[in-house]
Amino acid sequence: MGSYRVSRSVTVDAPAEAVRPLVRDLRAWQRWSPWDGLDPDLERSYSADSSGVGARYEWSGNKKAGQGSMHVTVDNPGRLALDLVFEKPFRSTSEVELLMEPAGQGTRVEWVMRGEQKGLMGVLGKVVPMDRIVGKDFEKGLASLKREAESDAAAAQG
Repeated sequence: MGSYRVSRSVTVDAPAEAVRPLVRDLRAWQRWSPWDGLDPDLERSYSADSSGVGARYEWSGNKKAGQGSMHVTVDNPGRLALDLVFEKPFRSTSEVELLMEPAGQGTRVEWVMRGEQKGLMGVLGKVVPMDRIVGKDFEKGLASLKREAESDAAAAQG
């Protein structure tokens, strides 16, 4: 029906060493994910290793949180790539990347999601672009990631 690409970025006033653990460990996403608080009774499960290629996170929750999974496909110092699958409230598959690069004394983080809109999402995408659906969530998540990483970096300095 139509492809989409959503991208947002933020510059974190902390080195990559403070940002990277929050991004690559799927358990750490609870600290900054914009969707984490949508269901206080959210059921989560993780693979034995919650970071690195092959790491997997599954969730199931209320109508707001839905049901789905993330699976790490690439884990490099500057790039984490995941396959994101939603089962509910609608079926969709996306490729997600978190890209990290030095920016002065800090780290620039870009959150990218791309995929194809099919079925009901394809019809909805003609009216409401995916950027409008998740763009603000990405901004909220990146602001939380920035806050958490900067706090961790300050604590590490003593």
